[in-house]
Amino acid sequence: MAHEHHSINLGNYLKENKLLIYLSGAQLLGPGVLQSTVWPCDQPLTLFSEPDLCQKDNDMKPVTAIVEIFNKYKVYTERYLNNAADKTIILVNGSLATTASFAQTVRYLQPRFNVVLYDQPYAGQSRPHNRYGPPICKEDEAEILLELVEHFRADHVLSFSWGGAATLLALAQRPRRIEKAVISSFAARINKPMRDYLESGLSLLQACDRFNVGRLVNNTIGKHLPSLFKRFNYRHISSLAEHEYRQMHFHINEVLTQDTQCYVDCADAIEVPLLFVNGEWDEYTSAQDARLFAGHVRQCQFSTIKNTGHFLDMEHKAAWHDTQQALLGFLLPASSLVMPKSTPPLGSRHRYAASDRIFSPSATHSHLPR
Repeated sequence: MAHEHHSINLGNYLKENKLLIYLSGAQLLGPGVLQSTVWPCDQPLTLFSEPDLCQKDNDMKPVTAIVEIFNKYKVYTERYLNNAADKTIILVNGSLATTASFAQTVRYLQPRFNVVLYDQPYAGQSRPHNRYGPPICKEDEAEILLELVEHFRADHVLSFSWGGAATLLALAQRPRRIEKAVISSFAARINKPMRDYLESGLSLLQACDRFNVGRLVNNTIGKHLPSLFKRFNYRHISSLAEHEYRQMHFHINEVLTQDTQCYVDCADAIEVPLLFVNGEWDEYTSAQDARLFAGHVRQCQFSTIKNTGHFLDMEHKAAWHDTQQALLGFLLPASSLVMPKSTPPLGSRHRYAASDRIFSPSATHSHLPR
């Protein structure tokens, strides 16, 4: 039986259902909570363009800036201010991603923190401001992160997926400002599903096969995303510039040819408490593989988000809620779960300094409920 075509006013529909999502072209541009049950896969929708749909709430509109680093990179940044917040958290993208990938996460962090997002020099809104030279290695990305931590006086770091590699390298240098860090959808080793995924992607990226790169991502690490998110994910990935594909090819080749022991070595040097968050259904960066860090991090906790894959809070409402609870329960003391107090000033770009050792090497490893 042919399906009846339904045309709806999406802006009003989302508002009536107390959901808010911002769409523009091929990318998510702002925070929102999306229930996977809103759009049945077999029921097509016509999306209408509305000014209010693409315009963020005033209290969620970021302050944007281009930050120059080492007189070499120009990095696009977004800063969501909270006048009641004492702490600032900086978020680190995964591969092929931009600030838009944290749309869901900002929604629950901004009421309690100042939140900083940024695009790597080769990606997103940083891209027009940089020349495309040799690919940037993970060590360069770690240095960029450390400079941004100083520039924005960040107290916490949250990374997603391959953003965890640069984050662990940065934390191993013991930046003086960072108090806690969350490493999400990252593991201590390359298992077979991840290796198969990376090896499949390597040839597609080299050939700049946009169609199949998009399909590969959605059929593997993105398999549990809602269908609407898969469509936008595909459009974003398949529209990337060739130099972004070259950058990703370089990154994957580096991962496949180098020993992941370097990440474990980094963990040995990290002194701040870490929370590792993984999806129960994520076979690519599994919770079991993340727990291999337990013997190396002085203070670490682990949280497994039930019924969820690699993309965690983007996949469905329950995952969004459970990820939020895990992050806030770790980052905020119990007495601060109501609201923070004042906004920290921006700082000058002084270099980070190694802190004194504050944790006992014999400290026991605590675990969050799974």
